[in-house]
Amino acid sequence: QVQLVESGGGLVQPGGSLRLSCVVSGTIFSDFDMGWYRQALGSERELVAQITDSNSGNYADSVQGRFTISRDNAKNILFLQMNNLKQQDTAVYYCYADIPFSIVPRLTRRYWGQGTQVTISS
Repeated sequence: QVQLVESGGGLVQPGGSLRLSCVVSGTIFSDFDMGWYRQALGSERELVAQITDSNSGNYADSVQGRFTISRDNAKNILFLQMNNLKQQDTAVYYCYADIPFSIVPRLTRRYWGQGTQVTISS
């Protein structure tokens, strides 16, 4: 069974920084892509950033230049460094991992973390 556990959320003032972590545990036999979504109150869940197993990342326009996604493949940990935070970044942040259950053909299943609250307020 695969589990994702996030940490690092909290309350910070505008302009501040936070670093989110997501630890992936369980039986995993291949490389996999990961990423972060967020969901603000009353809004749909939106993609924030994603990173492939070869460390190629891309970002939502709203966070480009402020957020950095990275991963430690040896430890199966995903990070999201968030700088220059704005009130509109307030949301619950969820990590996900697309874990392969078949190599040929390559088929994956998406697992989610439980979410961590990020609140930007003065």
